[in-house]
Amino acid sequence: MQVGEPIGEGWTIYKRFWAHLIPIALVVYVVVSLIALALASTGSSLSVLAAFVVSVAGIFLLQASLVEAVADVRDGRADLTLSQTVARAWPRLGSVVVAGIAAAIAIVIGLVLIVVPGLVLLTIWSLIVPVIVLERRSAFDSFGRSRDLVRGHGWTVFGVIVVTFAINVAVSIVLELLFAGFSTVIGHYIGNVIANTLIAPFVAAAWTSMYFRLRELKEPAHGGLPAGAAYTEG
Repeated sequence: MQVGEPIGEGWTIYKRFWAHLIPIALVVYVVVSLIALALASTGSSLSVLAAFVVSVAGIFLLQASLVEAVADVRDGRADLTLSQTVARAWPRLGSVVVAGIAAAIAIVIGLVLIVVPGLVLLTIWSLIVPVIVLERRSAFDSFGRSRDLVRGHGWTVFGVIVVTFAINVAVSIVLELLFAGFSTVIGHYIGNVIANTLIAPFVAAAWTSMYFRLRELKEPAHGGLPAGAAYTEG
């Protein structure tokens, strides 16, 4: 697998199904962010903590929902509605949150202490969300499963991470400049909503495509798609 393969497939899926993927990101992100803002606006320490918890859960719900959506459209059509997509991701939210927070803590510690270990962990654990959502693995089983899928393709996976991160940063900077004329709070919020809405589906498409490609390489008998389906342009 080359770096360009999951990036290219992710971009192809994004271009063809943007009208399906972007509304999922927009609805989830706006609803979660508005709930968090409403909680935080009361000013109490408890409400601020609640707003933080809602925001974190919302980020992982968005990731899980987009993984479901990308997996759904890889056969060339969108079978699930927005509500059905979120409903399928919802039961996996707890596992995704636990795994995501545990991974984030370990990665941050690794980055702060020596840098390289953090990057290694980021690479080998990059597939924990697709593993939990699509294979119904537990939070902590997902770490070993992700590591096994990435093994032998670490540099390629790291390359995909770097490319998608660079695209994320570039788009965010452009949006920050576009909304620089707004007040700090309003401009920051609008920029965040637009950035997450536009970028998250592409990142999910690229990383989920990477999961399927690695699974196909590791387990050719099972393949990366259910029932032998294959993603096509037409």
